[in-house]
Amino acid sequence: MATFTNQATLSYNGITVSSNITTGQILEVLEISKTAAHDTYVPGDELTYAVSLVNTGATTLGGITLTDDLGGYTFGTVGTLYPLSFVDGSLLYYVNGVLQPTPTVIAGPPMTISGINIPAGGNAVIVYRANITEFAPLETGAEVVNTVSAGTAPDTHTQASETVTAAGVANLDITKSMSPTVVSENDTITYTFDISNTGNTAAETTVVLSDTFSPVLNDITVHLDGTELNAGTQYTYNEQTGEFNTVAGVITVPAATYSQDAQSGQINVIPGVTTLTVSGTI
Repeated sequence: MATFTNQATLSYNGITVSSNITTGQILEVLEISKTAAHDTYVPGDELTYAVSLVNTGATTLGGITLTDDLGGYTFGTVGTLYPLSFVDGSLLYYVNGVLQPTPTVIAGPPMTISGINIPAGGNAVIVYRANITEFAPLETGAEVVNTVSAGTAPDTHTQASETVTAAGVANLDITKSMSPTVVSENDTITYTFDISNTGNTAAETTVVLSDTFSPVLNDITVHLDGTELNAGTQYTYNEQTGEFNTVAGVITVPAATYSQDAQSGQINVIPGVTTLTVSGTI
């Protein structure tokens, strides 16, 4: 609820007298709230937001402008960075539950929507999508705080914010290489598996690496980050079929680390990496 003050002055015979200060309140008739469909995000996510506008007054509110800051924050000397970007063509505009023609949208950042009208005692709901950008923080517990402002320009003091948090997840990838690539019978061959994690949480307890070697390897040795593993308790191998499996929980992959480039503000991901090698004769 906005407040205002007023004071009068009285002048006579070179004398000025001030009155008492009166204080009033302006009852706001435009109410706003913002909700995200999901409260967490991962890199590359597309988030859905819904903004609710309610007119509690007795007359139509017309020409309303909605401004979304797309989570903008100041970073060093780079300036304002935006962890969200509006998805073009995603906006839906409802008045009292009825879909309306799309109002004017400027993607920004920040993003603005103009030409919103709400009948007396009515409501408008605006739904749109935004992508997570390369400027969104990714470490555990990181947040993107997104604020919308609404009103008749230049009065856009009615605001609402929504916060989404970086999800605590592991995100694994694996690459396989072989050395040497040209071998003779009874030669030793080594398969190398590099497992990388770009997520903010270590991968533990559930990781299992499986492969079926063809041709079958004999007399294998297995190393995890340079440490030899034990057959039976840490991995299983069938020399008849070439089927290989690690025991769940033997392989752990550390979480990634993150840094923010001082020149561009872009979030850089340094994956956590674990390497497993299997050597044997063919």
